[in-house]
Amino acid sequence: MKLKFAILLLLLSSISCENLLLAQTISKDELIFLTSEWKGERFADGRPKIPDNLLERAKHIMIDDAWTVLKNEGYLNQFEGGWKTVNNTPMTGRALTAMYLPSRPDVEKNIKARGAKEGRKGNTNSWPIDVLVKGDLYVADAYGKISGGSIMGATLANSIYSKSGNGVVFNGAARDLTEIGNIKGFNAFVRDFHPSFVEEMVLMGLNTPIRIGTALVLPGDLVIATSEGVLFVPAHMAEQVVTTSEFVIRKDQFGFEMVRTGKYSTGEIDSQWTDVMKTDFLKWLEKHPELGKMTREELEKVMSKRTW
Repeated sequence: MKLKFAILLLLLSSISCENLLLAQTISKDELIFLTSEWKGERFADGRPKIPDNLLERAKHIMIDDAWTVLKNEGYLNQFEGGWKTVNNTPMTGRALTAMYLPSRPDVEKNIKARGAKEGRKGNTNSWPIDVLVKGDLYVADAYGKISGGSIMGATLANSIYSKSGNGVVFNGAARDLTEIGNIKGFNAFVRDFHPSFVEEMVLMGLNTPIRIGTALVLPGDLVIATSEGVLFVPAHMAEQVVTTSEFVIRKDQFGFEMVRTGKYSTGEIDSQWTDVMKTDFLKWLEKHPELGKMTREELEKVMSKRTW
């Protein structure tokens, strides 16, 4: 009996993974190709799996610093502003992407028929939610539609938060603002809120490249959403962006103290450091464990790329 039960679980797991792959509009090989710079762990569908500890560290950096790191590396189309939000709760997570298009009867019929064969339930705007996992951040291009473009209400918002522990970034609308605001820890970055239900829209891409305003977003990107806007960090750049941004916070705190005490000038702080300054910084950092640790090797590496 135990053996039969184990075999049944294995079969169900295989069916679930197959459904996840069928739901993609690009193949696993194509997704790996598009994110080939990523050398770390991946999900079963090929999406880069940025480590949880890096997601947590990203919550404490400044989006301005992260943007600067990307800009210096030539990534110029990764930020989008102009959002309406539920509250001031910042969010970080791995992008799970969805692309919506205006509905067309024949296309929607075929999409829904295929979804039914895959075991999918409800309207297509609920399908991305079914594949969310902890640490994901649901990012959707709903082509800026407001009236009839509310691809999420309070019920879906609760489901999103329970599955991912995160909120959403929608180039579109949401409804039920008051009720969504009662979900502690949840936030939504949307173009607007509107009382209408979703209509004349269909899901055309799941875990596929999408455009959010002027930004290109790939599945698995590190999403940093703050009151200033949303930054989409390519997965292979996440470690460098977070590490460098952490250093900038430490450097600023060190600099403030050194300038106040007169030990170093602002010009010295904002230039390449001497060996003596680097030693002073590391000694200072040991006295501030709340800012984290840093080795001399790590300091040399980040300073070698310094252009700020």
